[in-house]
Amino acid sequence: MAVDVGGVRGLLTWEKQEHLVKLAILILAAVLSFATRLFSVLRFESVIHEFDPYFNYRTTRFLAEQGFYKFHNWFDDRAWYPLGRIIGGTIYPGLMVTSAALYRLMWLLNITIDIRNVCVFLAPFFSSLTTLVTYALTKEIHSTGAGLVAAALISIVPGYISRSVAGSYDNEGIAIFCMLLTYYLWIKAVKTGTIFWSAMSALAYFYMVSSWGGYVFLINLIPLHVLALMITGRFSHRIYIAYSTLYCVGTILSMQISFVGFQPIQSSEHMLALGVFGLCQIHAFVDYLRSRIPKDHFDLLFKTLVSSVLTVVFVVGTLLTLTGKVSPWTGRFYSLLDPSYAKNHIPIIASVSEHQPTSWSSFYFDLQILVFLFPAGLYFCFSKLTDSNIFIILYGVTSIYFAGVMVRLMLVLAPVMCVLSGIAISHLLAKYIKSVDAGGAGKQGLESKRQHKRFEQQTGGVKSEVAIGFVGIITLMLIVYTFHCTWVTSEAYSSPSIVLSARSHDGGRIIFDDFREAYYWLQMNTPEDARIMSWWDYGYQITAMANRTILVDNNTWNNTHISRVGQAMASSEEKAYEIMRELDVDYVLVIFGGLTGYSSDDINKFLWMVRIGGSTDRGAHIREKDYYAANGEFRVDKEGSPTLLNCLMYKMCYYRFGQMYTEGGKAQGYDRVRAAEIGNKDFELDVLEEAYTTEHWLVRIYKVKDLPNRGV
Repeated sequence: MAVDVGGVRGLLTWEKQEHLVKLAILILAAVLSFATRLFSVLRFESVIHEFDPYFNYRTTRFLAEQGFYKFHNWFDDRAWYPLGRIIGGTIYPGLMVTSAALYRLMWLLNITIDIRNVCVFLAPFFSSLTTLVTYALTKEIHSTGAGLVAAALISIVPGYISRSVAGSYDNEGIAIFCMLLTYYLWIKAVKTGTIFWSAMSALAYFYMVSSWGGYVFLINLIPLHVLALMITGRFSHRIYIAYSTLYCVGTILSMQISFVGFQPIQSSEHMLALGVFGLCQIHAFVDYLRSRIPKDHFDLLFKTLVSSVLTVVFVVGTLLTLTGKVSPWTGRFYSLLDPSYAKNHIPIIASVSEHQPTSWSSFYFDLQILVFLFPAGLYFCFSKLTDSNIFIILYGVTSIYFAGVMVRLMLVLAPVMCVLSGIAISHLLAKYIKSVDAGGAGKQGLESKRQHKRFEQQTGGVKSEVAIGFVGIITLMLIVYTFHCTWVTSEAYSSPSIVLSARSHDGGRIIFDDFREAYYWLQMNTPEDARIMSWWDYGYQITAMANRTILVDNNTWNNTHISRVGQAMASSEEKAYEIMRELDVDYVLVIFGGLTGYSSDDINKFLWMVRIGGSTDRGAHIREKDYYAANGEFRVDKEGSPTLLNCLMYKMCYYRFGQMYTEGGKAQGYDRVRAAEIGNKDFELDVLEEAYTTEHWLVRIYKVKDLPNRGV
């Protein structure tokens, strides 16, 4: 038998070229994902961003220097004075362990790098890995082409970049990779029904649990998928093996994280997973009985079994809830189901900006054309339902709801937006490019005309001109998407909150480095055991950069303690002094933006201090209405409330500010943020003395006077 060697060589060459193109696209997407997150490093320097990342950096540095045993048993006496904090039992250690492991590995390879730089570049590195796992997940669900498009989309999508730029050293930086990896391995387990892929999915789930509290979304989505497969009659032995293995192994592993403990079998957030696991066993047992006994006997037994199981579950569940063995939902979980819950009951949760509902403009800002492609991707998944398509549909629908309730969860929505948009773009381009090919073939011979008819049947008779126009529009949309993502990344998500910048009249960039200036002053000019009182937002930065003891920080685990600080800030000097003496405060730090126009200062946060301060019994005298003007407005000018104009926070922010000129043509003491001339200018501080004010007045530090100096 003759063999066409040339044809075989040509075929192999074509396959190799195809693989090479795929590999090149993936590598470019991964490199782009890393590079586009480096704006902040290029403009400023290699610096940690925001507030929470400073705690993560501090604990990672401790882990790298002291080892895991000391890290796990570390009692931090610099935080939450006088209570302290047990670090090992109150954090998700995955981020720190990952960074320390990479740090050790690089030193083992003689790559000398500081642990801080590992922390700064960890999120961009994992974003590159996320690009690769997005390709694998989308390929498993739909096709290779859809996977390549999804990988390219997620590499620059602002909704994900917002939490993964260089310096954004937070749990979400690696958690999205862990989440998508778990989903990919879950789909593999569902398709194959093997214990190997199920166990791998459990290991990925364990990594996710160790990294981020958002794992609760994952362990509810997968059981929801299994439940949907049961309802639609798609449950099989593959699903049984996949879920039973994932739940058993994953739950046991997750309970090894000290901060998680027994929550997977005790808390209400995990009960869906446990309930579906029980349903899987019942479903498998019923299938076994159906194959062993006659139909009439089976029907009677089935009715008896269902009623008995439902009764037992209801009674046992009620008893466990009433006795406290199953804990109720947390405040954050309630906030996802009822957006008004936190505002009405837990102001400390509502005060966090990332817990606010998402505006419509934020969806377009963070996702751009993906908002319009998302429904198309859902449609194509619905048009060809498979086990994996049902999963991605559930992921898309649930995540878009939660992202609408809480702006922080835009991070969870962005990956599925890219996956479904990749499916939509790939499906549409594959269809219309065939019509473009058919149009080109129409100008050739008779055989080509037959091909043209066949193409017309495949593409629904779309004319080549229409197809060319459609492909051109899609290409233009993707180009605009690229420019939009680059602009958003550059302007909105690449400015570290620790170093601020603004544009001068000539277009130049002005740097405000007041935060680090203030923290350095604290480190150099205060006793090592000095206790600093500030609002909780700045606690992590003070402990990490100034190495001083703070009363409250961003962990917000003790609402009573935070409330006490809020009461001090909202009270008169005399009442505040009693609280500060009670808490052994040496220095007070406030953030003030009235001179520079920085809007995220403590005056704009002050009403939250009032609400949180008045939320406990000891703060019953703090009433929000007392801080509003007669017309119901929050004002800092002469029309403002006397209670506001004489409280400690107002005096610390505006001390000596009445002598300052801030804008041409405005009176002294003009607040550029509130656009008003302050109402209380000429006052002196009785219980505090100004210790330090930074160059641009962004940070102001006051020393608490000793008792003999009071009123002098």
